[in-house]
Amino acid sequence: MADKNERPIKVMAENRKARFNYAIEDTVEAGIALTGTEVKSIRNGKSTIAESYADSKDGEIWLINATIPEYLQGNRFNHEPKRPRKLLLHHREIEKMIGAVERKGMTLIPLSIYFNGRGRAKIELALAKGKQTHDKRQTIKDRDWQRDKARLMRQRG
Repeated sequence: MADKNERPIKVMAENRKARFNYAIEDTVEAGIALTGTEVKSIRNGKSTIAESYADSKDGEIWLINATIPEYLQGNRFNHEPKRPRKLLLHHREIEKMIGAVERKGMTLIPLSIYFNGRGRAKIELALAKGKQTHDKRQTIKDRDWQRDKARLMRQRG
């Protein structure tokens, strides 16, 4: 039975092109080290992660190039919109991700930022490999065929 305090998961920012541009191998949920104004700004739903990625530095994983706009009522306590943000992961997960990036040439891509049931900001991080142009064309063909197939099935009843 669910706890009384549990809230539904609310996705606040999504990287919609990630699944088209990358072949997703593995996903992991990570916490984000944020300031108070960043949390409020994310709750407003204006943040973007479309051009962001994660990178390792000194045995830690950092979210780079994610835009969380300044909070309007934040005055002098506001944050820098594109600052690097530390991702909170278990040591074993960090080692696994760093190893995959260094050995297999993979990339760490954020898929979405959301608030979990306890109200904590989380990010869904994916280990991904970049797709070639012909792979993207095949993805488009498959998507179009699925759409046409569904349309035909609806017409036949």
